Amino acid sequence: MTTDSTKSDAELWDERYRESHRIWSGKPNAALVREVEGLAPGRALDLGCGEGADAVWLARGGWQVTATDISRVALDRAAEHAADAGVADRIDWQFHDLGVSFPEGEYDLVSAQFLHSMGDLPREEILRRAAAAVAPGGVLLIVGHAGFPPWKHDHADMELPTTDEVLASLELPAGQWDVLLSEEHERIQNDPDGNPTTRTDNALKVRRR
Repeated sequence: MTTDSTKSDAELWDERYRESHRIWSGKPNAALVREVEGLAPGRALDLGCGEGADAVWLARGGWQVTATDISRVALDRAAEHAADAGVADRIDWQFHDLGVSFPEGEYDLVSAQFLHSMGDLPREEILRRAAAAVAPGGVLLIVGHAGFPPWKHDHADMELPTTDEVLASLELPAGQWDVLLSEEHERIQNDPDGNPTTRTDNALKVRRR
């Protein structure tokens, strides 16, 4: 997909979501499930919630969720998903261009799953705000791609940092955070022709003391 510099990021993402009835799988991200299942439910913030699969999964697990995205098309679709799942009352859907505004409040879990963008996204600044939104004892989970898919060759301007680079960019105060996880992992994803391929992602999980 090529980008149109005359359009806002919100417009570009709305167009992306309108390309089909569903962009994503409808399933929660595996790394989120793996890393959050053992946590006691509390207040969760889902950054870049898309069509809402992660937020709905969290709400089903007892979390009170604030979920935000830059696309109103995605948010409307996510709200329908939550209503169908019977958890609409546990999720607050908020529109934010995270480079401009950020949800208020403190959270026991802040999740940023694949917060990459085809637009001009100030990712490091957003993730520092995400860390600042974590309550004492809470967790920040950042999952991203470690490499581009083999069928895509047009992401030259998008950076995919390592977990060490993400951790350094957070600028966390010394002695106030614990690193619980910093690793790469593989997962199977179908290519556009439906053939399974192996993707490498990475995950950083830190807890505020």
